[in-house]
Amino acid sequence: MPKAKGKGRRHKYSYNLNRKRLYRSARRRAAPRIACSHIRHAWDRSKSVAQNLADMGLSEDPNKALPIPRKLVVSGLQVESNGQQPGKKIVRKPYVLNEMEYEASLPEKKSNTLSRDLIDYVRYMIQNHGENYKEMARDEKNYYQDTPKQIKRKINVYKNFYPEEYKDFIASLKPEKMDVQ
Repeated sequence: MPKAKGKGRRHKYSYNLNRKRLYRSARRRAAPRIACSHIRHAWDRSKSVAQNLADMGLSEDPNKALPIPRKLVVSGLQVESNGQQPGKKIVRKPYVLNEMEYEASLPEKKSNTLSRDLIDYVRYMIQNHGENYKEMARDEKNYYQDTPKQIKRKINVYKNFYPEEYKDFIASLKPEKMDVQ
């Protein structure tokens, strides 16, 4: 069986290409990718990573930031040492830490939502069948052929995501049922 064209050919080394210069310039241009905008704006490209983080009051090594206390055994007695070095570091850019703490203290938004199709499906099933899950499973709108347990689970998810809306919906159904009887 013949080989694919060009695979057996040997690659030639280019002696005229200065690889050191190419590598050095690419390394110099590459800056660390910083996700936090506060750190990105306070970053000084002329300093090292350790110096930049120290200026902001951040630590590059979490083991140095929160040292694990070591137990020293001195002539049969256990003495705890915290392992911290004497001398404080000067924080030149405290606003970075303050902004990050403020952002972290903000309450988190709940982004849990259900699709409009699922909400409409659940409301239709409850409106037409009430709590009868076996009847819901046999309904013609049950396109995905959900079992009674799956339908019950979907209804419970809807109850948990939108409790006020569910209560209002159930309250609006009760007068309709009284009129029918």
